[in-house]
Amino acid sequence: MIVHPKINLWNILFSLKGSIAKRIAKRSFMITALASFIVLVEGAYPALFAHVNATPFTLLGISLSIFMSFRNNACYSRWWEGRQAWGEVITEIRSFTRASLCISDATLREMLLRELCGFTHALAAKLRHEPEFPAAQIWLSQDAQKYGHNVSEGILRHISGHYFALSQSHQITGWHYMVLEERLQHLAQAQATCERIKSTPLPFPYTLLFHRTIYIFCLLLPFAMAEPLGWLAPIFTTIVSYTFLGLDALGDELEDPFGHEENDLPIDAMVRIIERDILDSLNIGELPPLLQPKNYVLS
Repeated sequence: MIVHPKINLWNILFSLKGSIAKRIAKRSFMITALASFIVLVEGAYPALFAHVNATPFTLLGISLSIFMSFRNNACYSRWWEGRQAWGEVITEIRSFTRASLCISDATLREMLLRELCGFTHALAAKLRHEPEFPAAQIWLSQDAQKYGHNVSEGILRHISGHYFALSQSHQITGWHYMVLEERLQHLAQAQATCERIKSTPLPFPYTLLFHRTIYIFCLLLPFAMAEPLGWLAPIFTTIVSYTFLGLDALGDELEDPFGHEENDLPIDAMVRIIERDILDSLNIGELPPLLQPKNYVLS
């Protein structure tokens, strides 16, 4: 996630961190080159462009802008829902940490809380299509087979089994058991929300139609602008293509908010927050430092 302390005119005009310009530079350059070539052709054969009218492009541009706003809103909603789900993970783990004070066995309590740290690492790895168990291994007390194929869910199941046994042996009350179970249920819901976002992209025909329409519009636009604008046509074509192609690329990036791209969610930073909270509750002396943005990027 891009973290700028203060946006000024220089950042707006020249900043590349978090900008889509790098991703669409080749495509924008090709459209600019095409627009320049069309201006040359129009200068040599003006009769070919005598009947070209910009009105259809105006109507198409308005329709495309409306279509684009719907798609980008849908992609941003996925990004924001992912952030809310990770916010819920932080909240519920903090609540579980407070509720776990009812466990008198300090060694068992430490093991359960450390496994919650492992849960966050495993979930982050799962959402990034990385191996779950190696990412969480240093926080876990069992080998990989004990947690099953879905390591993050297996961790919650393992924790639940421990405090169910505590309830059965009357080491904690039934009320405490229900409170702890409710915290794990909310963690499972947050995990399911993230998995749903990850495994359910926007409908492909919807995205395909949008991509095709943008390219058709940007490739045909120079034909309408060459005759009235002359050599200003490549400049305005570049601005329009930068806007449309940039919003298209930004939507693709926000559609999956759990990766390592610059505008994705700072999952590593949120996992570190959870680590610090849990280790602090266990009275661990030196806490790992909070992750800070590197070149304005918080991972």
